[in-house]
Amino acid sequence: MVVESRTSAINEICDQILLKLESKNFGQDNIFAVHLALQEAFINAIKHGNKMDPAKEVKIEYSITDEKIEISITDEGGGFDPDSVPDPRSEENLYKTEGRGLFLIYSYMDRVDFNNGGNCMHMVKYKSE
Repeated sequence: MVVESRTSAINEICDQILLKLESKNFGQDNIFAVHLALQEAFINAIKHGNKMDPAKEVKIEYSITDEKIEISITDEGGGFDPDSVPDPRSEENLYKTEGRGLFLIYSYMDRVDFNNGGNCMHMVKYKSE
């Protein structure tokens, strides 16, 4: 799917993906984790990747099996180095209002990888019982 760089575009995508997870008998904890990670990744792609430019788009690819879901989100931005993102748990970042999205994604998904350009995030969540 390719969608506009606007935050409301994620709602329909989330609904579609979460319904498919339910049909594959993913539990509520897994569905919550995927929902949160998908929203955070999408918002990051719009805000940080595409710089809120409505002329740019976000590409979302996903596959769901009985065992896992894989999601890739690609923006049209210049990319970034994920290792350069400050840890929101460190003392100097505790009270900042931003910088927790990537931490949440890492916490809720089983695997998170980026392409070399830093503009595509690939996430995997395995079904847990």
